[in-house]
Amino acid sequence: MIVAVGIDVVLVDRFARALDRTPLLGVRLFTEDERVTGSGNPRSAESLAARFAAKEAVAKALGAPAGLLWHDCEIVADPDGRPWLTVSGTVAAAAAARGISRWHLSLSHDGGIASAMVVAES
Repeated sequence: MIVAVGIDVVLVDRFARALDRTPLLGVRLFTEDERVTGSGNPRSAESLAARFAAKEAVAKALGAPAGLLWHDCEIVADPDGRPWLTVSGTVAAAAAARGISRWHLSLSHDGGIASAMVVAES
C-alpha cells in the first residue's frame, strides 16, 4: 500500500554554483558512491542535482522530520544504470516509524531542471 509520495525539483545551474562556492558541500550531501560513476568519473551537476532532489523528496515523503542525515539516504545505480534508493540510520528509522518498507524512485533532468519522485510503500 502507498504510504506517501515525495517530489522535488532543483535548478541545475543554481545547484552547480552552490557546489562550486562551497567545495565540501558535495561531501556533506553525498556518499562517495553517489559522487562518482561506476567507472570512477565524477558525476555531472545534472546527476548530482537529481540525487539531491531525490533526498529532498524522501524527506518530504517522511514528513520532513528533524534530524535526518544526508548520508542515510543514498541513491545508487544497478549495473544497468537504474537508480535505486537505499536508506539507513536516521532515514531508515523514520521510515520504519511510518511503516515504510519499500521505496520507488524516478529521477530526471532536462532543460536545466533536475527532478525526483519517490513513492513510499508499506
